Amino acid sequence: MTDAVLRVQVREPAVVATAKANGAASHILRIESLSAYFGDTQAVSDVSLAVLAHEVTAIIGPSGCGKSTLLRCLNRMHEAVPTARVTGDVFFQDQDIYADGVDPIALRRHIGMVFQRPTPFPTMSIRDNVAAGLRVQPGRRLSRPELDEAVERALRQAALWDEVKDRLRTSATGLSGGQQQRLCIARALATAPDVLLLDEPTASLDPLSTQKVEELVYELRQSMTVIIVTHNLQQAARVSDQTVFMLAGRMVETAPTRVMFTTPRDERTEAYITGRFG
Repeated sequence: MTDAVLRVQVREPAVVATAKANGAASHILRIESLSAYFGDTQAVSDVSLAVLAHEVTAIIGPSGCGKSTLLRCLNRMHEAVPTARVTGDVFFQDQDIYADGVDPIALRRHIGMVFQRPTPFPTMSIRDNVAAGLRVQPGRRLSRPELDEAVERALRQAALWDEVKDRLRTSATGLSGGQQQRLCIARALATAPDVLLLDEPTASLDPLSTQKVEELVYELRQSMTVIIVTHNLQQAARVSDQTVFMLAGRMVETAPTRVMFTTPRDERTEAYITGRFG
């Protein structure tokens, strides 16, 4: 098997390297024999995968291979689709998220998600978009100063604060496409999730906006776990620690990104990475 076309240099963040050195690296998500269906059509078949905390995991594969469906199963968004169902198990911090009594809404505060196209709430201001998730959290209601502080923190995390701090009361629809996507990321970050799911977050963005989102993804692993679905192989190589290759609804291979893009074990992985199909 020849080396793959893409060559990557993966820089391991200090927090991850320290955790591994101390034996503290742990799996935050475990997927066991997961299959997903739309009615009688099976979209994901028997996937088992462990995701390390404070790492970026990229899921790659050709269109229609089940990448986005798998991602949506990880915070129970899949079941929001009529006729959709799941078999198998997903454990978040050793809790089965599909067990009886688990509230999907509460789960999504710990496992946030950002979709392919920016989805700001059109009738809300920039500030209110970010604060939306905080307003519906159970427990103590945040005061106005506390909300403002949380909004600023999320916008700073999303590398958007300096661009919008003087127009927080204006409509979110006045932002550019790239800014809207980072706003959606800030909205997801506001509730301080443990895991952030990104479904092709740069697919509709220009190169400069894509670069800003990629830089953000790279930094976020310091404080959370990120799983990103992407059709862009170079993007997966740049931002991820681990890569998963899917084909026809099945997980073909998973490996550290450096290994996946240089010496994949499976010939199908090599064929996809080198552009011979897909």
